[in-house]
Parts: sequence; C-alpha cells; structure tokens
Amino acid sequence: MSTIYFFDTDTEDQTLVVSRFPDAVFLDSALRGDAIVAACADAEVISTFITTPFPREVIAKLPKLKLLCTRSVGYDHIDVAACEEHGITVCNVPDYGSHVIAEHVFALLLSTIRHIPEGDTRVEDGQFDYHGLRGMSLHGKTIGIIGTGRIGRTVARIAHGFAMHILAVDVCRVLDIMEDYRVEYVELPELLAKSDIITLHVPSIADTKNMINAGTIAQMKDGAILVNTARGSLIDAPALIAALDSGKIRYALLDVLEHEADVTLDDALVHHKNVVVTPHIAFYADDSVRNMFTDSFDSIDQWKKGETPAHAVKPLRIVCEVVPKK
Repeated sequence: MSTIYFFDTDTEDQTLVVSRFPDAVFLDSALRGDAIVAACADAEVISTFITTPFPREVIAKLPKLKLLCTRSVGYDHIDVAACEEHGITVCNVPDYGSHVIAEHVFALLLSTIRHIPEGDTRVEDGQFDYHGLRGMSLHGKTIGIIGTGRIGRTVARIAHGFAMHILAVDVCRVLDIMEDYRVEYVELPELLAKSDIITLHVPSIADTKNMINAGTIAQMKDGAILVNTARGSLIDAPALIAALDSGKIRYALLDVLEHEADVTLDDALVHHKNVVVTPHIAFYADDSVRNMFTDSFDSIDQWKKGETPAHAVKPLRIVCEVVPKK
C-alpha cells in the first residue's frame, strides 16, 4: 500500500494518525496548486481539510490519486465533478459532531449579548461596575434557523432549552423538531421579518451564494443579530457592513469569512465594532476533531479492502433529509 498523505494536521493529532498509518506523510495546509502536485505526485490516497483546495487543474495533474478524503462535512474546496471524471473517490465526514457547531452558535451569542469580553476587560482595569453592560436575554426571543440539517436541528434543540420561539426554513420539514422543539417552518421572508436572531446552516452552493444580501437584509427586523458558522460565501459582505453601519443589523457573529485564505480582503468587516469573528473554530473541539480523523480512517480502510466507502460523495446536490421518529 502506498503512502497516505495528510494535509493540515496539528502536532497533537499526528500521534493518532501514526497509530493507524505508521508511514503517513504530513504536509502543510498552505500548499497550493503545483506545490500540491509536486508534494503528492505519487499519492494514491490523500486526507485533507477545508484549508487546502483541490480544484480541477490540480486534480488533473494527480494521475495516481484514487481516494481523496476530507475531514469535514463540507467539500466545496474539492472539485468533486473533476474527481468523478478522473475516477477518484471523494469522501467526507457527514457528522463528526454537529453539537460542537451548534454550541459555538450559542457561545458567540451569549458572550456578545451579555457583554462578557467587555465585562472582563472592565474588571481587569479595576472597574467592578455593571453600568452600561445591560444585556439581552434569549428567553422568549425568536430565532430563525436557515437550514435544518444535523447542525440546524441541534441549534433548535438548544434554543428550545432557552425557551425561545423557533422558526425554520428548509427544502423539507423535519417532523421530529416540529413536535419535540415546537419549530415552525415558514417561508424565508417571514423568518427574516420575525426573527430577533438569524443563524445560517446551509451549504455553499450556487443557490446560497450571497443569500444574505441587501434585499434579504431589508426584510429583516430592525436590530436583528446574524450568526454564520456555515460558509462565508453565504453573505454579501458590503451589504452586511452597510446594515451594521445603519443599525439594521445589531451584531454579526461570524466563525467563517469569504476570504479566509486572505483575511485582509474582509478587513472592513472584521474590524467593525459590532462584528465578532472567530477563526473557523466552531468545529474545533476535542471529541469532534478525534471523530473527524477516525471517520476518515474508516473510509481509507474501506477503500483499501476494495469496498466503496460508506461516506463517498457525489457532486453536491440538495437532499431532502427527514429524520425518522425514534
């Protein structure tokens, strides 16, 4: 069996990789284009992550490549159609831990609306004074969930625990969350108009690019809070900045940006006083990272046995997924 190449692995994760694949080669996630081709010229199997793109022109120059595993749910950084044309199997990790993304949504929300960073700074500066730090409660507020896949459904469960009113938009309705968490499915304009908080949980595809734009922002409730832990391309950044400047949107809480490879291109957004940005860390927790690796390992082992990996993917399509009642 040829060497397996791993992109973007933290030092603490490399021990786990070597325990399963002793001859693994670790590569820098900063490699791009022909540098990837040169490093992986003999590779039959590559394990990668969202930080390393595999566009059509790179795929075409890797004739030995047979299996490309991304340790992520999304795979928009890989030209899956080109892989299919070249006979390359692409695998993802459908659910390494949807709960950690959902938890991060509320970490962003609670730390911002209860002024946790400002309060901490104030006390460190010797001012034990609460004036000017009046927060906003979640109880009784309306949250609009755009996309009720695994992560969106988990957000609904947590929101229900906060006694929030929950609206949702999706291509299908999941009966479980309607019954268990009192989720009400509505059309997008109604969700935008009624939600105090809007959180995005849809994939990056042509139909969702810049879905948050000047037109959809105009339909939002004044002072709405926008949370995005999905993909940066869902938001038209100039339109969001204008809405923040006007107060139409109170806060934008972002774990993703459109230009993560060169964050300076989103400089105006990142430095806006009503924007909180974390560096794509919603997924980055102990159990979820471990699951990302072990699930990817399983796909590699299945492929080595001549089986089609259980998590092999095809060119991205919208799939209507309804979870059966347990």
